[in-house]
Amino acid sequence: MYDLVLRGGTVFDGFGTPGRMADVAVHDGRVARVGPGLAGRRVINVEGLAVAPGFVDPHSHSDEVPFLAEAQPFKLYQGVTTEIAGNCGYSHGVLGDYLDAAEAAGTTNNLAFLIGHNTLREAVAGLDRDLPEGGLERMLDLAGQAFAAGAFGFSSGLEYVPGAFAGIDELIALGHVARRWNGTYATHMRSESEGLADALDEAITVARAAGIRLQISHCKASGRAVHGASAELLGKLAAARRSGVDVRGDQYPYQAFNTSFAAVLPPEALEGSEEAMLARLRSPETRAALRKVAEDPARGTGAGFWRELHPDDVTVLIHRDPAIAGKSLADLGGDPWNALCDLVIGDPEAEGVFHTMHADDVAQIMADPLVAIGSDSGPPVGPNHPRTFGTFPRFLGTFVREGGAVPMEEAIRKVTSASAAQFALADRGWLAPGAIADITVFDPETIGHAGTYETPDVRPTGVRYVLLSGRPVVEASEFTGGRHGRILRHNRP
Repeated sequence: MYDLVLRGGTVFDGFGTPGRMADVAVHDGRVARVGPGLAGRRVINVEGLAVAPGFVDPHSHSDEVPFLAEAQPFKLYQGVTTEIAGNCGYSHGVLGDYLDAAEAAGTTNNLAFLIGHNTLREAVAGLDRDLPEGGLERMLDLAGQAFAAGAFGFSSGLEYVPGAFAGIDELIALGHVARRWNGTYATHMRSESEGLADALDEAITVARAAGIRLQISHCKASGRAVHGASAELLGKLAAARRSGVDVRGDQYPYQAFNTSFAAVLPPEALEGSEEAMLARLRSPETRAALRKVAEDPARGTGAGFWRELHPDDVTVLIHRDPAIAGKSLADLGGDPWNALCDLVIGDPEAEGVFHTMHADDVAQIMADPLVAIGSDSGPPVGPNHPRTFGTFPRFLGTFVREGGAVPMEEAIRKVTSASAAQFALADRGWLAPGAIADITVFDPETIGHAGTYETPDVRPTGVRYVLLSGRPVVEASEFTGGRHGRILRHNRP
């Protein structure tokens, strides 16, 4: 007799096949059988509900979540059973010690990790533009150690310092290390705005030269100057696949992103150290010179986020001065560039929410079969973006059920196998005999998220049951407690 049977739901295999009425039997942590009339020691009636593989978030920043004092079910409430962390070029160290510590702390859902290019670069050169003698070889050695410890790939954040200082040869060299370990390259490209085309070409060149899978992070056309450029982005992805590059992308279902205000500045503003950055911003002459760089139309890449923004569309999310938090950049008054520089001087760690995308581009990218859904979310603490708490229910509710963005079976593929395959999660992201029994059961009629930018931390609706390796961790929409996820390690059982 099976350990557990989910009875009478509409079962989706995660590969885009239409759902069918069936029972799902779980035994010893794996899916044992899918079919009618199955019996188990425990039976859960899921009639009228969708039964799907546990959702896979290919782009998260949950690296610190295992070390929070309490178990954190914010992703389980969304149906997410596995996250890929270490994105945008940032990971915690070179991973070995970190993975051991995270494993000891325990994780509420499964976590897999990428080694960050920025992290590797900082380890050998700090925030300097140039690598020291032997620096690249040291980076490659550290990357190899990360892969040996279980990294699933490497990530870059080429709009951030120090990643912005790297040339393409440095990225290709890291790609060759990833190739030896069957790793994936996930990139926050050098530009998602006016330099979008060149940035895509660079990412594709890296993947082709290294012979590795490529994941374009948070696909978007950001900034008013490039609204409508989603067609170009998707065309380049399709052309690259036709030419033999295994490229896919991910997207969050929102029109605003969240990042630091320091990243709005050109990379040369941040070179060296925080103290050097602050000295530059305090100098009227240097501040003016940096503005020329930021506004130079010849700098499609490597100029920061400034040209993507409109002061009315930028909200201060985090700042050490509570009188500033919650205001728009326009609300701060005076010249917007000077307001930005003064804001960063007041708090170099300040973050904002940037409304830069057009709804038509979001919809067009979402409909493309090469693009999966990813949250780009961090820990569920402090001021936050609603994507942290609602990415997957919002996609399935607002965009799929209400907007008809894609059929339900395709939507489920986008949140399961599409990402699992790209990161070599062979046992997850699909639902059939032999798969690990990470399973999400949800109500297609009620799944959704009512969170807003003002009140993001609202619990989603519609996710009724979540299983991790056959263990129910969400039942009747309530977290059952504990840390029953796994720290996943690439090339290990």
